Amino acid sequence: MNTFKLFTTTAMTCSVLSIVSFSSYAMDKHIETALIDVCKSTLTNNVTKYQKTADSYNLRNKIVAMKVMCNGEDIITFAQKYGANKTAARLEGSISGKVNIIDVAAIEKINVNFQL
Repeated sequence: MNTFKLFTTTAMTCSVLSIVSFSSYAMDKHIETALIDVCKSTLTNNVTKYQKTADSYNLRNKIVAMKVMCNGEDIITFAQKYGANKTAARLEGSISGKVNIIDVAAIEKINVNFQL
């Protein structure tokens, strides 16, 4: 009887943990679309197009510059890599020049991969 209770408890715990881990891994489709659109708009080197895209998703430049990663690179490096220097300069300018103490382990970056 104790073995059966132990087995049942273990099975239920494993199933709950697997559901939680799988659901937290998946990205919401709207968020993924927003991130891909923002990443693609940085490649155009057109600051107006980037700003319209970011505004359409209610994203601030500082948040985008600090947290968004495109194809494994931060968005500023990604823009510079593809020659979008105007957009990269706009994003760099949005990061304040003040010195802040930031817990690097606590910063959560959002990464999205897509095909060009």
